[in-house]
Amino acid sequence: MSANEPLAIGVDIGGTGTKFGIVDRNGNVLFSSEMSTKKHKTVESFIDELYDHLIVLIEKVGGIGRIRGIGMGAPNGNFYSGTIEYAPNLPWRGIIPIAKMVSDKFKLDVILTNDANAAAIGEMMYGAAKGMKDFIMITLGTGVGSGFVANGQLIYGHDGFAGEIGHTIVIPDGRIHEGTGKKGSLESYASATGVRLTTLEVLKNSKEPSSLRDLNKDEIDSKAVYEAAIKGDKLALEIFEYTGRILGISLANAVMISSPEAIILFGGLTKAGELILKPTRKYMEENLIQVFQNKVKILVSHLKESDAAILGASALVWEKDK
Repeated sequence: MSANEPLAIGVDIGGTGTKFGIVDRNGNVLFSSEMSTKKHKTVESFIDELYDHLIVLIEKVGGIGRIRGIGMGAPNGNFYSGTIEYAPNLPWRGIIPIAKMVSDKFKLDVILTNDANAAAIGEMMYGAAKGMKDFIMITLGTGVGSGFVANGQLIYGHDGFAGEIGHTIVIPDGRIHEGTGKKGSLESYASATGVRLTTLEVLKNSKEPSSLRDLNKDEIDSKAVYEAAIKGDKLALEIFEYTGRILGISLANAVMISSPEAIILFGGLTKAGELILKPTRKYMEENLIQVFQNKVKILVSHLKESDAAILGASALVWEKDK
Protein backbone atom coordinates (compact mmCIF):
# COMPACT_ATOMS: atom_id res chain seq x y z
CA MET A 1 0.00 0.00 0.00
CA SER A 2 1.35 3.38 -1.02
CA ALA A 3 1.84 5.96 1.76
CA ASN A 4 -0.21 8.37 -0.36
CA GLU A 5 -3.13 6.04 -1.11
CA PRO A 6 -6.42 7.59 0.03
CA LEU A 7 -8.20 5.99 2.98
CA ALA A 8 -11.75 6.10 4.32
CA ILE A 9 -13.15 6.22 7.82
CA GLY A 10 -16.09 3.97 8.66
CA VAL A 11 -18.31 4.67 11.68
CA ASP A 12 -21.15 2.38 12.76
CA ILE A 13 -23.40 3.91 15.42
CA GLY A 14 -25.33 1.36 17.45
CA GLY A 15 -27.72 1.83 20.32
CA THR A 16 -25.19 0.47 22.83
CA GLY A 17 -21.81 1.04 21.20
CA THR A 18 -20.16 2.69 18.21
CA LYS A 19 -17.46 1.00 16.13
CA PHE A 20 -15.07 2.96 13.90
CA GLY A 21 -11.95 2.37 11.86
CA ILE A 22 -9.74 3.40 8.95
CA VAL A 23 -10.06 1.29 5.80
CA ASP A 24 -8.24 1.13 2.46
CA ARG A 25 -9.91 0.62 -0.94
CA ASN A 26 -9.35 -3.15 -0.77
CA GLY A 27 -11.34 -3.49 2.43
CA ASN A 28 -8.41 -3.85 4.81
CA VAL A 29 -9.21 -2.38 8.22
CA LEU A 30 -5.93 -0.71 9.19
CA PHE A 31 -6.96 0.50 12.64
CA SER A 32 -10.21 0.20 14.56
CA SER A 33 -11.71 0.76 17.97
CA GLU A 34 -15.05 1.29 19.67
CA MET A 35 -16.74 3.46 22.30
CA SER A 36 -20.02 3.69 24.18
CA THR A 37 -22.99 5.34 22.51
CA LYS A 38 -25.53 5.07 25.29
CA LYS A 39 -23.49 6.96 27.91
CA HIS A 40 -23.72 10.16 25.83
CA LYS A 41 -26.83 12.14 26.72
CA THR A 42 -26.03 14.70 23.99
CA VAL A 43 -24.87 14.14 20.44
CA GLU A 44 -22.26 16.91 20.90
CA SER A 45 -20.44 14.98 23.64
CA PHE A 46 -20.65 11.84 21.48
CA ILE A 47 -18.97 13.61 18.52
CA ASP A 48 -16.29 15.09 20.80
CA GLU A 49 -15.32 11.63 22.07
CA LEU A 50 -15.45 10.15 18.56
CA TYR A 51 -13.08 12.90 17.38
CA ASP A 52 -10.67 12.27 20.27
CA HIS A 53 -10.47 8.56 19.40
CA LEU A 54 -10.27 8.96 15.63
CA ILE A 55 -7.69 11.73 15.53
CA VAL A 56 -5.20 9.32 17.17
CA LEU A 57 -5.85 6.72 14.43
CA ILE A 58 -5.69 9.39 11.70
CA GLU A 59 -2.23 10.47 12.88
CA LYS A 60 -1.10 6.81 12.76
CA VAL A 61 -1.84 6.64 9.01
CA GLY A 62 -0.12 9.91 8.18
CA GLY A 63 -2.64 12.64 8.94
CA ILE A 64 -5.96 14.02 7.77
CA GLY A 65 -4.69 14.61 4.23
CA ARG A 66 -4.96 10.88 3.48
CA ILE A 67 -8.62 10.62 4.50
CA ARG A 68 -11.01 10.71 1.53
CA GLY A 69 -14.11 11.01 3.71
CA ILE A 70 -16.19 9.51 6.51
CA GLY A 71 -18.99 7.00 5.94
CA MET A 72 -21.50 6.51 8.74
CA GLY A 73 -24.17 3.89 9.33
CA ALA A 74 -26.82 4.58 11.95
CA PRO A 75 -30.36 3.53 12.85
CA ASN A 76 -32.85 5.71 10.93
CA GLY A 77 -29.96 7.39 9.09
CA ASN A 78 -31.22 9.34 6.07
CA PHE A 79 -28.88 9.23 3.06
CA TYR A 80 -30.44 12.30 1.44
CA SER A 81 -30.49 14.68 4.40
CA GLY A 82 -27.59 13.36 6.49
CA THR A 83 -29.87 13.23 9.51
CA ILE A 84 -30.75 10.57 12.06
CA GLU A 85 -34.53 10.77 12.42
CA TYR A 86 -36.46 9.54 15.46
CA ALA A 87 -34.20 6.55 16.16
CA PRO A 88 -35.96 4.65 18.97
CA ASN A 89 -32.82 2.97 20.30
CA LEU A 90 -30.44 5.97 20.40
CA PRO A 91 -30.12 8.33 23.38
CA TRP A 92 -30.82 11.43 21.26
CA ARG A 93 -34.39 12.31 20.30
CA GLY A 94 -35.88 13.94 17.23
CA ILE A 95 -33.95 14.84 14.07
CA ILE A 96 -30.16 15.01 14.45
CA PRO A 97 -28.12 16.64 11.61
CA ILE A 98 -25.23 14.32 12.39
CA ALA A 99 -23.48 14.33 8.99
CA LYS A 100 -23.10 18.13 9.09
CA MET A 101 -22.02 18.09 12.74
CA VAL A 102 -19.34 15.45 12.10
CA SER A 103 -18.24 17.18 8.89
CA ASP A 104 -17.84 20.49 10.74
CA LYS A 105 -15.81 18.79 13.48
CA PHE A 106 -13.45 16.84 11.18
CA LYS A 107 -13.48 19.18 8.13
CA LEU A 108 -14.15 16.12 5.93
CA ASP A 109 -16.98 15.00 3.65
CA VAL A 110 -19.45 12.77 5.52
CA ILE A 111 -21.97 10.34 3.98
CA LEU A 112 -24.68 8.82 6.17
CA THR A 113 -27.11 5.98 5.61
CA ASN A 114 -28.96 3.53 7.81
CA ASP A 115 -26.98 0.66 9.26
CA ALA A 116 -28.51 -2.10 7.12
CA ASN A 117 -27.98 -0.11 3.90
CA ALA A 118 -24.34 0.37 4.89
CA ALA A 119 -24.07 -3.40 5.41
CA ALA A 120 -25.53 -3.99 1.92
CA ILE A 121 -22.97 -1.69 0.29
CA GLY A 122 -20.16 -3.35 2.24
CA GLU A 123 -21.39 -6.78 1.16
CA MET A 124 -21.54 -5.65 -2.47
CA MET A 125 -18.04 -4.20 -2.37
CA TYR A 126 -16.21 -6.75 -0.23
CA GLY A 127 -18.43 -9.74 0.62
CA ALA A 128 -20.83 -12.42 -0.57
CA ALA A 129 -22.62 -10.03 -2.95
CA LYS A 130 -19.47 -9.01 -4.84
CA GLY A 131 -20.39 -8.88 -8.54
CA MET A 132 -24.15 -9.07 -7.87
CA LYS A 133 -26.51 -6.38 -9.14
CA ASP A 134 -29.71 -7.62 -7.46
CA PHE A 135 -29.77 -8.84 -3.88
CA ILE A 136 -31.35 -8.23 -0.49
CA MET A 137 -29.29 -7.79 2.66
CA ILE A 138 -31.00 -8.83 5.90
CA THR A 139 -29.41 -8.13 9.28
CA LEU A 140 -30.71 -10.39 12.06
CA GLY A 141 -29.58 -8.95 15.36
CA THR A 142 -31.44 -7.20 18.17
CA GLY A 143 -33.73 -6.03 15.36
CA VAL A 144 -34.22 -6.89 11.68
CA GLY A 145 -32.65 -4.48 9.19
CA SER A 146 -32.54 -4.69 5.41
CA GLY A 147 -31.07 -3.14 2.32
CA PHE A 148 -32.44 -3.75 -1.19
CA VAL A 149 -30.07 -3.53 -4.18
CA ALA A 150 -31.59 -3.53 -7.69
CA ASN A 151 -29.70 -3.03 -10.96
CA GLY A 152 -26.55 -2.38 -8.91
CA GLN A 153 -28.14 0.50 -6.99
CA LEU A 154 -29.23 0.64 -3.38
CA ILE A 155 -32.91 1.54 -3.21
CA TYR A 156 -33.42 4.58 -0.96
CA GLY A 157 -36.94 5.58 -1.98
CA HIS A 158 -38.10 9.18 -2.28
CA ASP A 159 -37.34 10.03 1.37
CA GLY A 160 -34.26 7.88 2.07
CA PHE A 161 -36.02 5.24 4.17
CA ALA A 162 -36.84 2.46 1.67
CA GLY A 163 -36.23 -1.20 2.51
CA GLU A 164 -37.55 -1.51 6.06
CA ILE A 165 -38.57 -5.16 5.90
CA GLY A 166 -38.25 -5.48 9.68
CA HIS A 167 -41.25 -3.22 10.18
CA THR A 168 -43.51 -4.94 7.64
CA ILE A 169 -46.50 -6.67 9.27
CA VAL A 170 -46.32 -10.47 9.21
CA ILE A 171 -49.03 -11.27 11.75
CA PRO A 172 -51.95 -8.81 11.77
CA ASP A 173 -52.71 -7.65 15.34
CA GLY A 174 -49.76 -9.73 16.52
CA ARG A 175 -47.05 -9.05 19.07
CA ILE A 176 -46.55 -5.36 19.91
CA HIS A 177 -43.21 -3.76 19.00
CA GLU A 178 -41.97 -1.71 21.95
CA GLY A 179 -40.04 0.80 19.83
CA THR A 180 -42.76 1.59 17.27
CA GLY A 181 -46.01 0.60 18.99
CA LYS A 182 -47.04 -1.37 15.87
CA LYS A 183 -48.41 -4.90 16.10
CA GLY A 184 -47.11 -8.00 14.35
CA SER A 185 -43.94 -6.75 12.63
CA LEU A 186 -41.26 -9.12 11.35
CA GLU A 187 -38.76 -7.61 13.81
CA SER A 188 -40.99 -8.70 16.69
CA TYR A 189 -40.58 -12.35 15.63
CA ALA A 190 -37.43 -12.93 13.55
CA SER A 191 -34.84 -10.97 15.54
CA ALA A 192 -32.85 -12.15 18.57
CA THR A 193 -35.37 -10.16 20.63
CA GLY A 194 -38.20 -11.95 18.81
CA VAL A 195 -36.74 -15.39 19.57
CA ARG A 196 -36.65 -14.47 23.25
CA LEU A 197 -40.27 -13.25 23.21
CA THR A 198 -41.41 -16.40 21.34
CA THR A 199 -39.63 -18.55 23.93
CA LEU A 200 -41.31 -16.77 26.85
CA GLU A 201 -44.71 -17.18 25.16
CA VAL A 202 -44.17 -20.86 24.38
CA LEU A 203 -42.97 -21.64 27.91
CA LYS A 204 -46.06 -19.94 29.32
CA ASN A 205 -48.57 -21.56 26.95
CA SER A 206 -47.11 -25.08 26.66
CA LYS A 207 -46.47 -27.91 29.08
CA GLU A 208 -43.70 -29.39 26.87
CA PRO A 209 -40.68 -30.38 29.00
CA SER A 210 -37.62 -28.24 28.23
CA SER A 211 -34.26 -27.37 29.77
CA LEU A 212 -35.23 -23.73 29.12
CA ARG A 213 -37.66 -24.01 32.04
CA ASP A 214 -34.63 -24.25 34.35
CA LEU A 215 -33.54 -20.70 33.45
CA ASN A 216 -34.62 -17.45 35.03
CA LYS A 217 -36.63 -15.17 32.75
CA ASP A 218 -33.70 -12.74 32.36
CA GLU A 219 -31.37 -15.62 31.35
CA ILE A 220 -33.50 -16.53 28.34
CA ASP A 221 -32.10 -15.16 25.08
CA SER A 222 -31.51 -16.45 21.56
CA LYS A 223 -28.13 -17.91 22.59
CA ALA A 224 -29.73 -19.96 25.37
CA VAL A 225 -32.38 -21.23 22.93
CA TYR A 226 -29.64 -22.17 20.43
CA GLU A 227 -27.67 -24.04 23.10
CA ALA A 228 -30.80 -25.98 24.08
CA ALA A 229 -31.64 -26.72 20.42
CA ILE A 230 -28.25 -28.20 19.57
CA LYS A 231 -28.71 -30.59 22.51
CA GLY A 232 -31.96 -31.74 20.92
CA ASP A 233 -34.41 -29.85 23.14
CA LYS A 234 -37.74 -30.27 21.35
CA LEU A 235 -39.20 -26.94 22.46
CA ALA A 236 -36.08 -25.02 21.38
CA LEU A 237 -36.13 -26.75 17.99
CA GLU A 238 -39.80 -25.79 17.55
CA ILE A 239 -38.94 -22.16 18.34
CA PHE A 240 -36.33 -22.06 15.55
CA GLU A 241 -38.75 -23.77 13.18
CA TYR A 242 -41.41 -21.13 13.97
CA THR A 243 -38.92 -18.25 13.62
CA GLY A 244 -37.68 -19.62 10.27
CA ARG A 245 -41.28 -19.99 9.06
CA ILE A 246 -42.08 -16.33 9.76
CA LEU A 247 -38.79 -15.18 8.21
CA GLY A 248 -39.19 -17.48 5.18
CA ILE A 249 -42.69 -16.18 4.41
CA SER A 250 -41.44 -12.58 4.62
CA LEU A 251 -38.50 -13.35 2.35
CA ALA A 252 -40.88 -14.97 -0.18
CA ASN A 253 -42.86 -11.71 -0.30
CA ALA A 254 -39.64 -9.72 -0.76
CA VAL A 255 -38.45 -12.04 -3.55
CA MET A 256 -41.72 -11.63 -5.45
CA ILE A 257 -41.36 -7.85 -5.27
CA SER A 258 -37.70 -7.42 -6.25
CA SER A 259 -36.58 -10.77 -7.80
CA PRO A 260 -33.07 -10.82 -6.31
CA GLU A 261 -30.25 -13.17 -7.23
CA ALA A 262 -29.58 -13.81 -3.54
CA ILE A 263 -30.58 -12.92 -0.02
CA ILE A 264 -27.60 -12.35 2.27
CA LEU A 265 -28.13 -12.86 5.99
CA PHE A 266 -25.91 -11.21 8.58
CA GLY A 267 -25.94 -10.83 12.35
CA GLY A 268 -26.01 -12.76 15.59
CA LEU A 269 -29.00 -14.96 14.76
CA THR A 270 -27.17 -16.45 11.74
CA LYS A 271 -24.79 -18.14 14.20
CA ALA A 272 -27.59 -20.68 14.72
CA GLY A 273 -26.65 -21.99 11.25
CA GLU A 274 -29.00 -24.59 9.77
CA LEU A 275 -31.33 -24.34 12.78
CA ILE A 276 -32.54 -21.03 11.32
CA LEU A 277 -31.44 -21.41 7.68
CA LYS A 278 -33.18 -24.73 6.95
CA PRO A 279 -36.73 -23.65 7.95
CA THR A 280 -36.18 -20.22 6.38
CA ARG A 281 -35.29 -21.79 3.00
CA LYS A 282 -38.14 -24.31 3.28
CA TYR A 283 -40.88 -21.78 3.99
CA MET A 284 -39.54 -19.25 1.50
CA GLU A 285 -39.67 -21.82 -1.31
CA GLU A 286 -43.11 -23.11 -0.23
CA ASN A 287 -44.57 -19.61 -0.44
CA LEU A 288 -43.06 -18.58 -3.78
CA ILE A 289 -45.06 -18.93 -6.99
CA GLN A 290 -43.44 -21.28 -9.50
CA VAL A 291 -41.69 -18.65 -11.61
CA PHE A 292 -39.55 -17.64 -8.59
CA GLN A 293 -38.89 -21.07 -7.08
CA ASN A 294 -35.36 -22.51 -6.77
CA LYS A 295 -33.76 -19.38 -8.20
CA VAL A 296 -32.80 -17.34 -5.13
CA LYS A 297 -29.84 -18.30 -2.95
CA ILE A 298 -29.91 -17.66 0.79
CA LEU A 299 -26.33 -16.95 1.81
CA VAL A 300 -24.63 -15.99 5.05
CA SER A 301 -22.40 -12.90 4.93
CA HIS A 302 -18.72 -13.48 4.15
CA LEU A 303 -17.62 -10.43 6.12
CA LYS A 304 -15.88 -10.86 9.46
CA GLU A 305 -18.48 -9.77 12.00
CA SER A 306 -16.13 -7.55 14.01
CA ASP A 307 -15.16 -5.59 10.85
CA ALA A 308 -18.40 -5.73 8.85
CA ALA A 309 -20.04 -2.62 10.29
CA ILE A 310 -16.89 -0.53 9.76
CA LEU A 311 -16.39 -1.90 6.22
CA GLY A 312 -20.00 -1.20 5.29
CA ALA A 313 -19.85 2.39 6.51
CA SER A 314 -16.46 3.08 4.88
CA ALA A 315 -17.71 1.64 1.58
CA LEU A 316 -20.09 4.63 1.33
CA VAL A 317 -17.03 6.80 0.66
CA TRP A 318 -15.80 4.67 -2.25
CA GLU A 319 -19.35 4.24 -3.57
CA LYS A 320 -19.62 8.05 -3.84
CA ASP A 321 -16.41 8.10 -5.93
CA LYS A 322 -17.88 5.76 -8.58
